[in-house]
Amino acid sequence: MMKQGNNKTLVLVGLLLGLVFSELDQTVVSTAMPTIIRDLHGLSLYGWVMGVYLLSITIFMPIIGKLADLYGRRPIYLGCMALFMAGSIVSGLADSMTMLLVGRGIQGIGAGGLMPLALIIIGDTYPLEQRAKIQSVIGPMMILPQLLGPTVGGYLVDHMTWHWIFLINIPIGLVAAGLVAFGIRESVAKEKRSIDWAGATTFALSMLSLLLAPVLIDVSGYSWSSPTIIGLLALSFALIALFIWIESKAKEPIIPLHLFKNRTIVVMSALVFVIMLGVMGGTAAFPFFAQNVMGLTPTASGYMLLSFMAGGVPASIVNGILITKVAYRNLFIFSFVFPIIGFILLSQINIDTSVMYVIVCCFLLGLGLGALFGGDNLIVQESVEKEHSGVALSTVQLFQSLGMTLGFSIFGSLLAKQIRTGVTGFADQFPPGAVDNIETGGIPKGLAPDLMVNVKTVFAESFQNIFTIAIGFAIVAFIICWFMKKEVLSENKETSSVASGTALDLSK
Repeated sequence: MMKQGNNKTLVLVGLLLGLVFSELDQTVVSTAMPTIIRDLHGLSLYGWVMGVYLLSITIFMPIIGKLADLYGRRPIYLGCMALFMAGSIVSGLADSMTMLLVGRGIQGIGAGGLMPLALIIIGDTYPLEQRAKIQSVIGPMMILPQLLGPTVGGYLVDHMTWHWIFLINIPIGLVAAGLVAFGIRESVAKEKRSIDWAGATTFALSMLSLLLAPVLIDVSGYSWSSPTIIGLLALSFALIALFIWIESKAKEPIIPLHLFKNRTIVVMSALVFVIMLGVMGGTAAFPFFAQNVMGLTPTASGYMLLSFMAGGVPASIVNGILITKVAYRNLFIFSFVFPIIGFILLSQINIDTSVMYVIVCCFLLGLGLGALFGGDNLIVQESVEKEHSGVALSTVQLFQSLGMTLGFSIFGSLLAKQIRTGVTGFADQFPPGAVDNIETGGIPKGLAPDLMVNVKTVFAESFQNIFTIAIGFAIVAFIICWFMKKEVLSENKETSSVASGTALDLSK
């Protein structure tokens, strides 16, 4: 049943506050990691701090989305916020790496629900045209934490203590949770709903096996051809097959298989997976090029992302306005020409590439991906009934997270291998031990001018190869756009929310 006296403004502010700070947490932690590792003597577990966090997010995202469909958005969202704050407390009070990893795992479970549930609640709150404009801003806004993270993390470490990078989440989380709790009045159907525990467990184990592979490659130095990695991937595929069988029999499946008969869900899942795997994976290491070949400072190389935002923000806003007036397939087809052009230009970079050249390339990438920021979640929500919107959105975001995790690892491993192979020919000219870490630690200082040019050329050629591969992924993404439905989003499901047993009325 619908309840009166709710407040849209409180809910929106609370949701955005929670989103920004859960995203900011990642970049702030990355900035403070050298200090944390030194204090806790945990160099051997360095990579696991982020690995455990990403594993928790990905594994629990669809499960949380399903729970929100079953038991209501408000209690599950507040539960996720509580988990995020609890994990922050454990991490902030950590006196060992083990305690820190436990805290990061708890944080990740909570964070896995904050983004999809925020979008679901907005979807239940606002009419379509308003929702399109709001969501067109949310996507680019998530880049803001990437820019603020180094500054905030550096300030807290320098002027306070690294423990506060976690503990500062507590007052902010309480404010965000309070706004959402007071803003939403929600009624949930009272009938008993069953939980697919067998499916949830099998799914969690399958994702753990799948995502442990890239994490172990990044953290422990395994290769993709290692028997351990092959074994984990084989186990994952076997568990996924078992999960599909369980879901076909379950009364309330964690991921209803009928979702994959929905053309929009399949197309959008494929699109975000390819983009995160190839497009974002291909550009993730670019600050490494900017610092070692172009000679920029870490801060300057990070802030080059502003040019990406300069293209992405206006493109996202324009697409958010047009998506209720123009067939979204046409918008995506037009937009995804720009990443192809951007990567073709990036594949030509060399040791003399200027900052302006890179800015133009990043601007073109942002211009193209703005369509995704402004429309993917909206399209997914409007393609299913309200009772399945939570798990549908979480499932598509699962593929996005999988693509990002695999992309960062695959492209990172490929780049490191090419750099290492490239410098092998003149390894005898390096200081002792320098070649072993050059693909991750950068170009050593004090090299002879001729050798420096040769090493920078190796770096440039390695990045050229990475961006050439990314062109292929950008073309695949462009082709996928042609499989979208040629329809204009319309207000066609707004009246069906009561049928799902969960109703929100946030009109002032």
